[in-house]
Amino acid sequence: MCPMAMDKGEAAGAAGNGRAAGMAHADGVAPAVAGAGAGAVLDEAVLAYVERFASVLVAAGVPGMSARVLAALHVCDSGRLTAAELGEMLQISPAAVSGAVRYLAGLGLVHKERVAGSRRDYYRMPPNVWEEVVGLQSQVLVRWSRILAEGVGVVGPDTPAGQRMASFAEFFDYITTVYPDIVESWRAHRASSAASPGTGPRPAPGLSR
Repeated sequence: MCPMAMDKGEAAGAAGNGRAAGMAHADGVAPAVAGAGAGAVLDEAVLAYVERFASVLVAAGVPGMSARVLAALHVCDSGRLTAAELGEMLQISPAAVSGAVRYLAGLGLVHKERVAGSRRDYYRMPPNVWEEVVGLQSQVLVRWSRILAEGVGVVGPDTPAGQRMASFAEFFDYITTVYPDIVESWRAHRASSAASPGTGPRPAPGLSR
């Protein structure tokens, strides 16, 4: 489900009275949003969910506008949107969209692509986007481990503070060491789930669409 999708009749009518600004494509390619051609309309519940999702990302340190763009891409079946579609969906300026996708692209969380027959660029999440997110976090843990180890040398390994910091550093070292094994285990689990439909995780109550 994507909250900004319209069928062709609706899009034509909206364009005629100015309600489809930013959604009509000059190249004639239909917007790459879920529900296109199926009569889907603005879904306030989905938009509200996007804002709640974004607030969780912001609490984790993601800039607000980038968090909203990433959340918006999650709720579209197509998994891709143009800058104009993102701006229309989130009611933000082209400059805000540009800054948000630039930040996300720099982290590898959004890729730019061109669709055959279209003159517009689309933004899409990689299929393993959350592996990328957790991988970035594991890099943070490496830096924490190093600074803690440095602190042990500063305060002395035999001091209570040094022993405490050494224990923290060891914990982070362990997590980053086992992380690759966790990813491989997840991929094996995913492959097994794909081979046996119906065994994967289910959506939380009230979010199924």
